[in-house]
This record gives sequence, C-alpha cells and structure tokens, in this order.
Amino acid sequence: MPWGAEDLPPLSVEDARSIDRYLAMLAAERGAARNTLLAYRRDLEEAARRLARLTHATGESLRALESVWADLAPSSLARKSSALRGFFAFMEAEGVRPDNPSSCLPKPAVRRPLPKILGHEAVDALFAAIDARLAKDPVNPLDMRLSALIELLYGSGLRASELVSLPARALAADRPFIILRGKGGRERLVPISDRARAAVARWREHLPEDALYLFPAGKSFLSRVRLFQIVRALAAEAGLDPSKVSPHVLRHAFATHLLEGGADLRALQAMLGHADIATTQIYTHVDAARLVALVNARHPLVDLAPRRA
Repeated sequence: MPWGAEDLPPLSVEDARSIDRYLAMLAAERGAARNTLLAYRRDLEEAARRLARLTHATGESLRALESVWADLAPSSLARKSSALRGFFAFMEAEGVRPDNPSSCLPKPAVRRPLPKILGHEAVDALFAAIDARLAKDPVNPLDMRLSALIELLYGSGLRASELVSLPARALAADRPFIILRGKGGRERLVPISDRARAAVARWREHLPEDALYLFPAGKSFLSRVRLFQIVRALAAEAGLDPSKVSPHVLRHAFATHLLEGGADLRALQAMLGHADIATTQIYTHVDAARLVALVNARHPLVDLAPRRA
C-alpha cells in the first residue's frame, strides 16, 4: 500500500491519548530529554497515522513499516524502532493490550561513529587566539566571556545546553566543582579547573548584580546556536577549519585528552554524565603508536632478557 505524506489519515483520539500517556511516563519516570520526547512524538504519530490504529497494531501491520523505512539511515531506523518498542511495552504493562507485537519491528545494527578529534595543537591555537584578545588594552568584556566559555567547554566537558544555561552563581570561588542536572535529569559532579574559575571570575565582574544566568542574552541565556557561531568564529581566527570545530568537538577533546593522560574510564563517565559506560568507550580511540609505546615502557616483561634461540 503506497503511503504518501499527504495521504495519511489524521491521528485517532485513542492513539493521541496513548502517545501522550507514554511520553508523560518517559518524562516523569525516566527523565527523558525534551529533544528525545519531541523525536519520539514525531515517530509515534507518523506510525499511528500510517497504521490507523497504533494502540492495537498487529505484528503483520508493523512489518509493513519496514518497506516504508527502507531508505532511512540506520540511526533513524533505530530511533523509530526504539520509540515503538517502548510504546508497546508501556501499553502491555498498563493492561491496554495483552501482548507486545514489537518483536516484528526491524532491529538495525547501528555502528556508533567515532567522535571528531581535535588535537592538542589545535586546542593550543584556540587559546592563543583568546590570549591575543585578552592582551588588548582595554579588554573587551565579550572577550572575557569568550574565555570563560571556552575554558568551561574544554576544561570541564560540559554539554552546550548545560554551559549556556548555567546560573549566574553556579561557580563558587572556593569550590573546584559544580553539581549539574544534565541529560535525562541525572545529577553529576563536574570538576572546574583553576583556569576556568579565574576566567569566570573575570567575566562575572561585568555581569549585572541581578543577572540570572552566567551567560545572559536578553531575558534568557545565550542560545546554543549563538555558542556554535562563537566557537566557529574563534576557530577561523585561530587558523583552523571552522567546519571541524564546535562546542561538542571541544567536549570530545576534553574526554579524549583526559584518557590520553591516563584518566580512568569510569571517572570520565561520571564527569561526562553518560548513563552507559559503552557511550564513554568511544573515547578509547587513542593513537596506536602511543599504545605500543605504553606496552614497551610498562609491560612487566620489558625488563626480562630476551630468550636466545
């Protein structure tokens, strides 16, 4: 049956209510992020319109979705399948239906991509560009803001959304850490370097006393889009390819460089706020030459004389 977007029937009242209940549960009980809830709503409502009766869909009707999704990227297919699996599990648990037909959904094997890597020299170039700005007399307050933003991004591995929404008094001069409520509503302790605290202290001198946010913009805080633009502009100024530098790439650099320096994977997981250690393990892509050098220097057999034939 060909399904064009313009041919889809409207969402039924029952499916709309079921989807609302499921998403409310995800938000209240599992702390699902807003972007996750929005994506799941789109996926579930599209499936409901294609199937006409999502709440009471059969395995056979779910198998029909596979042809509709044939051209999707594996990551998109995995997300749609995940949304539907969770929905049907919830419907079964709530007693709305006696079974769970989601075993008929496709199970794509999604290969987690390696993060973009920013080397030490590139990071040094970014901070050199910032230092050149701060050396001017008088110093532009926006350059102090830039310094605080980059120090926190690279020095603490904050997500862009966590960084821009920091309260004005989130960092205390005598406390080398902050407690954040990050993705999924999970709280974590984030170490703050002396450099970052000093940069924030300089920037905070220019904040109004009644400022609600550390990086205000109008009545709210700096947007993630604006932060992205600021980081890209700094990259260009530092002689780097702007397309390869972003707030998230700086978070990747924080993680990668800590691991290269000998940080414990579990400690890194806690600092980054990953629910699953498997997510943190993508940062173990250290240089092969460094691993060889490490084995040659640290392996217990290194000091033993080689066997003679």
